[in-house]
Amino acid sequence: MKLKLGIIFGGMSTEHSVSIVSATSIIKNLDKSKYDILPIYIDTKGKWYKYTKNIDEIEVLNIGDEITPLEPLTNEMEYLRNLDVAFPVLHGLYGEDGTIQGLLELLKVKYVGCRVLGSSICMDKVYAKIIFEKAHIPQAKYIYINAENNMYYYNNDELNEEKLDLQTIAEKVEMELGFPVFVKPSNSGSSVGIKKATDKEALKQAILYAEKFDTKILIEEEIIGREVECAVLGNRNVKATCVGEILPAEEFYTYDAKYNNSASRVVIPAKIANEKQEEIKALAIKAFKAVDGKGLSRVDFFIKQDGTVCINEINTLPGSTQISMYPKLWEHEGLSYSNLLDKLIELAY
Repeated sequence: MKLKLGIIFGGMSTEHSVSIVSATSIIKNLDKSKYDILPIYIDTKGKWYKYTKNIDEIEVLNIGDEITPLEPLTNEMEYLRNLDVAFPVLHGLYGEDGTIQGLLELLKVKYVGCRVLGSSICMDKVYAKIIFEKAHIPQAKYIYINAENNMYYYNNDELNEEKLDLQTIAEKVEMELGFPVFVKPSNSGSSVGIKKATDKEALKQAILYAEKFDTKILIEEEIIGREVECAVLGNRNVKATCVGEILPAEEFYTYDAKYNNSASRVVIPAKIANEKQEEIKALAIKAFKAVDGKGLSRVDFFIKQDGTVCINEINTLPGSTQISMYPKLWEHEGLSYSNLLDKLIELAY
């Protein structure tokens, strides 16, 4: 008896196109003898559809490709209730932030990946950093602000809020973090909305840009070092892969460098000492458990020039495209893409 497996993809976030590539990669690599695969597409306005192309004919799409043919879903909730397992492949907001997970919990549908709490914490960069602080996991120094209706609110170490203008915030950043800094929307993925600022004027422009994507904005000190990633898998008994290294084609790993610049590449395993590999693997598992992670995540770190390891972020629904680090790391560990998908579906139970 095949499991009814719903692959939910697309969505309303800025990572809509990446989700399409990830989902078609997953469908292509699933064992068709085990699953009755039901692709469910959500367009950028939030409308739900059945993706009705013959499953055996679905090929991996590229960024920007359109999904056809589609048939509107008339009763989304009933359709979801009939699934044995749902596999959300919705990167970013409305998919990686606990919203789709909450819906599936209400419908009592089993699903792949982190639950509501872990998903929402990791999607919000600011609150993830607060958890990392509690767990004593090294990370970049930061401050965060809220931007609403052309007003700005600075939050201190005790989470007390102070209303300030942009110039005063820029002066505080210079005093507390120095330049350069990275400015990030707190809830965004694939490096969308991120800018580097090297002075106060550039910082103000970066804040104005980031607030197009979120009202909560994270400002972090620059860390000069190597960008590395570790994949984790499991619920209670969590396993970690070796560490892979990113060699971005641009100054930092932007959306364009990730998906559009073929000069960006990854090295698996990273050329670092075994002790450093083990340290990062242990930190990846600790961070994953600290945020109540379940199923899968990719944990991103920096290795500073002095050898110190700092966590960057946790991605609870990491990309699954042909160039994505998560499946590549597990392939290096001897777990094929198809078997990895089987394991994720098993963990959903």
